[in-house]
Amino acid sequence: MGTSYNTRFKIDGMDCASCASKIDTAVRRMPGVEDVSVSVTAGTMTVMHDDVSDLIAIGKKVSGLGYPATRLADRDVKPAPDPHVHGPSCSHNHDHKGHDHGEHGHGNHDHGTDHKHNHEHDRAASAAADDGIEGLHGHDHGVSDGPWWRSRKGRLTIMAGLALVLAYGIGHLFPAIQLYAFTAAMLVGLFPIARRAIMAALAGTPFSIEMLMTIAAVGALIINATEEAAAVVFLFLVGELLEGVAAGKARASIKSLSALVPKTALLEENGKTREVPAESLAVGSVILVRPGDRISADGTVVSGESAIDEAPVTGESVPVRKSVDDAVFAGTVNGDAALRVRVTAAAQDNTIARVVRLVEEAQESRAPTERFIDRFSKYYTPGVVVVAALVAVLPPLLLEADWSEWVYKGLAILLIGCPCALVISTPAAIAASLSSGARRGLLLKGGAVLEGLGKLTAVALDKTGTLTEGKPKVTDVLAFEKTAVETLRLAAALETGSSHPLALAILAKAEEDGVEIPPVDDAKALGGKGVAARVEGTDVFLGSPNAAAERVAISQERLDAIAALNDQGKTVSLLIADDVLCGAIAMRDEPRADAVAGLKALTDRGIKVVMLTGDNKRTATAIGAQLGIDVRAELLPQDKQRIVGELQKEGYIVGKVGDGINDAPALAAANVGIAMGGGTDVALETADAAILHSRVGDVAQMVSLSQRTMRNIFQNIAMSLGLKAVFLVTTIAGITGLWPAILADTGATVLVTLNALRLLKIPK
Repeated sequence: MGTSYNTRFKIDGMDCASCASKIDTAVRRMPGVEDVSVSVTAGTMTVMHDDVSDLIAIGKKVSGLGYPATRLADRDVKPAPDPHVHGPSCSHNHDHKGHDHGEHGHGNHDHGTDHKHNHEHDRAASAAADDGIEGLHGHDHGVSDGPWWRSRKGRLTIMAGLALVLAYGIGHLFPAIQLYAFTAAMLVGLFPIARRAIMAALAGTPFSIEMLMTIAAVGALIINATEEAAAVVFLFLVGELLEGVAAGKARASIKSLSALVPKTALLEENGKTREVPAESLAVGSVILVRPGDRISADGTVVSGESAIDEAPVTGESVPVRKSVDDAVFAGTVNGDAALRVRVTAAAQDNTIARVVRLVEEAQESRAPTERFIDRFSKYYTPGVVVVAALVAVLPPLLLEADWSEWVYKGLAILLIGCPCALVISTPAAIAASLSSGARRGLLLKGGAVLEGLGKLTAVALDKTGTLTEGKPKVTDVLAFEKTAVETLRLAAALETGSSHPLALAILAKAEEDGVEIPPVDDAKALGGKGVAARVEGTDVFLGSPNAAAERVAISQERLDAIAALNDQGKTVSLLIADDVLCGAIAMRDEPRADAVAGLKALTDRGIKVVMLTGDNKRTATAIGAQLGIDVRAELLPQDKQRIVGELQKEGYIVGKVGDGINDAPALAAANVGIAMGGGTDVALETADAAILHSRVGDVAQMVSLSQRTMRNIFQNIAMSLGLKAVFLVTTIAGITGLWPAILADTGATVLVTLNALRLLKIPK
């Protein structure tokens, strides 16, 4: 097949899943379109198409349905993967490792004729969409950025309400023309609804919610129930308006992250500072961040030291100390001192932009439950029409019952059957959860992953960098012939200027303890043995116990002390000054502060936890004992993958947590792969989910979020179907009519949406 492209459109006016479904159906029927994914919450549509697909026609088609479509910038046009290899809709949560979640990334565009062709399409599609906004859609079906009453939908609802009140007034004063007054009031609201119903039918969705509404209103008109018909149309518009406001809340939740990044930055050039737009910052520029300012770009600290409040981006409640060479994120708040920061990512690639983009893409990836509900509603809605027709026709034909009464009941059933609440039950909950997770630094690639996390029964975690900090720390300083402070002071002097992890650990400990480091002369590294230098006129050596034993005699008592430290998985270096064994320094990659609590949170949920590491058995066993976790050590990447497979054969649903790079095979083999890492280091390509702030406890938080979401979805489905069942019985029994029928649908939709929005709240 030829080259495929992913093209994104901004779609205004979507506020429920049925909107997305209509757009999806219409666009799929267009020539050259290979796949479509629509996100209601993000308000976007991604179309996978060939190089001759008519993007102008796609823009017009979507705008014609009542949803103004604007083509997004050319940087989003990317050669797409072969949909037969990995298409955007995945049937299993672990089948889409490596699917094109990077479609909004920054690889090279195709050049030559294809590239030119897309530029032409870009201009044409945008123009078509803009033309379509006024000319082709009935009314604005969506959320405006301003107050609800300023949106087109808000204005239409107010007009329909005023027309209804006016009709009541006229009907009261002039009873003879009451019928015509209510008919006119009904047409005010019905005209745009009917127009959308016809457009949707022509585009391949004959049984849309608008079509059910139109049939019910026209039917009520025929049997002279004009007062109720006008009221029903008004209530339907109120329901749609409330859906739009609720959808806007979910959308604003994730968009508010983007607002964290300041619009301007203080750029340093030629020794001078000037204010520039943050989006103009190039990689490599240096910016000044004053105390109390938000940082305007991802970068590394060039000079200065300060406490950074990372809560807005990572959810970390305690400010984090940052000094030279430490990474900082856009949107975080500088604390008590000025920093100079070198920019490492352009505005569109910073951590927050990537989080927002990832969540928007994730919301286009539908969950299995959502796909089931969509398939169900395809049969359910025509079924409702058939049942309503039978209720209206059979009793009068077979039992000679009153036509007017049973047609009325049939119309009520038609309204009760509107699947609005049912189709929004899953996507509303999932969109809210994806947004809520992102605000806590938990990134999930779509509904399928969100569902899968709640089903995990085993979690395999990498050791280095996941359960541990990933860098050694000094744990013990043993005094032999000199004091512990003197041993640390001389060791730090030898290690000054070294970038070796063990050297950095010793220097960090010296700084922490406030030790003054003396200058050194004639420093040299002794390959594989240690380092030596002259310090304050003394020959000093720091190295491994074996290398030290070649220089001085070590007593058995001291060898036993060193062996005991080794048994705890610690690396020991010995310090010798003028042939005297001064002391020993032990170092180890220590567990993260929250590792024990994080693992307990998983085991409390009945989830089996196991550590998989390539490290030596002794170190791994020592860390495992400290954390209370099963250990599998000295593993190659393929061994980790094999163990994940063995757990799956034993019947476990396995999650794998790792740094996402050397764990790639195991992450891909697991039911859900979770990458652990900060900011730009997160390897999102391989994993299904990522923890922005490297907390072990966030794995349990992800599982909890998934389980809360699934409970919410089942509550929503029960509410929407339960209300329908109750009103179905009362309508056939003649207790309720058209008014309660539309209230049942609108009420259920509002209840379901409000219930889903509860997931936006972050539990304490």
